[in-house]
Amino acid sequence: MIKSIVKVLIAVMLANALWRVASAYISYYKFKDAVTEVAIYSSGKTTEQLRDKVMELAAMYDEPLAAEAVDIRLEEHHTYIDGTYTKPVVLLPGYVYQWPFALNVDGFVVVPPKFGDLANPK
Repeated sequence: MIKSIVKVLIAVMLANALWRVASAYISYYKFKDAVTEVAIYSSGKTTEQLRDKVMELAAMYDEPLAAEAVDIRLEEHHTYIDGTYTKPVVLLPGYVYQWPFALNVDGFVVVPPKFGDLANPK
């Protein structure tokens, strides 16, 4: 009887830890996808505007990313957004692990055509 209870408790603790790690990764991938979209549609924006948008997304997805940890490089047709942070994940009751995450986004910049350009293509 006691042996069965211990096994059930261990299974519940493992399921709880798996749920919390999976939730952290799902949030990270949603955040990374949103940052990739920002990088793709970054035409005409400054690095400060992009950093502000990335920080807004980090707050929206509850990612503890510091503004000084974000590195943004603009090249001719690419926008690179890099950053690292750690997120506290409660694996077991009373045990918090600082899980490291790295944000590495390379967005090929898409410049949408203007309405007048559609009438007179080159």
